[in-house]
Amino acid sequence: MTTATDVESQAAELARRLKAFIDESVQAAGGDTAAVRPGHRVKLHWPPHPVSYSYHVLASDWSGHATFAAYGETFHVQVARTPNGVFGRCEAIWNEARGEDLSEMLANLKSSSEPLFARQRAISAALGKEGRFKGQIRDLEPIQLLKLLYCPDRDVANDARVEIESHATSRLFTPALVEILRDERHRYRRSAQWCVLDLFEDLPAFVASRQGAQDAVLAIKDLIWSASDDYARTVYKAGVVLGGHLPETFGGPALLECLDAPSKIGRRSAIHGLFHVVEWIPEMRDTVVKKLRARAQVEPDPLLAQFTRAMAEDIASGAADHTPEPVFPEEEEAA
Repeated sequence: MTTATDVESQAAELARRLKAFIDESVQAAGGDTAAVRPGHRVKLHWPPHPVSYSYHVLASDWSGHATFAAYGETFHVQVARTPNGVFGRCEAIWNEARGEDLSEMLANLKSSSEPLFARQRAISAALGKEGRFKGQIRDLEPIQLLKLLYCPDRDVANDARVEIESHATSRLFTPALVEILRDERHRYRRSAQWCVLDLFEDLPAFVASRQGAQDAVLAIKDLIWSASDDYARTVYKAGVVLGGHLPETFGGPALLECLDAPSKIGRRSAIHGLFHVVEWIPEMRDTVVKKLRARAQVEPDPLLAQFTRAMAEDIASGAADHTPEPVFPEEEEAA
């Protein structure tokens, strides 16, 4: 029988292994710790619609065989020659293609399989392995799931997030997830942190104590406090999580403190997050409005000063919506 002490020990070891993975990643990057701007999430829909269905290819038509090569592997293909062209089916990767002749069909089959190959190879690379990943994410070990949160393919990272979420109440992942929020070294930390913030929208599922909740909120606060960028909208989301999901779990006070953060990106996130705090805790309205108005008087960034004043008035008036967050000039240039 697994006891609470056993789980705590396993969770601490998992966090230690995550730190070692980050160390190895920094070393592999030649010591470079600058955050990478991750791309948008591109959902992989697989398998694609089988083209043979659209042409009513019969089971008896699949009488031929061929192969194609990709990334050091040979794939066997069932072939059907019909009046509508040549069709190929590769059961190993659940894909089909059509061409006017065998050569064109095989080229189309290989080309249309590239999204799957790219995803499988991205998973393997994130796990430190060669070739393509042929298994299921749900079958991976906990440390492997954590590694996938850092995968450059954000759809892969999201699938790992979903799997981790299904084990939330085990509390096994929680210390490692807090470490991800505190990570300032792995180059793909922003998309990993976004995933953790999404998980911590339901923080009570991941923590068993008030101290555990406070540790998680403090890690989110620190992320906001020193943010040097808002890649993947991670810092923005941090404010939303504290203000919209954890306002009573230390979130509201943490955002008020972040109004004085040295990072203007962090201050922007805090200002926005406070709107959501008041949505959930109306009795904080006067305090929040007073703090925002005072901050507007000393805010050195003109865009943020204007945003702070506007947000204070939106909250004071009980508006259902708020002034949009400003985009800083350097963010427009980098977009």
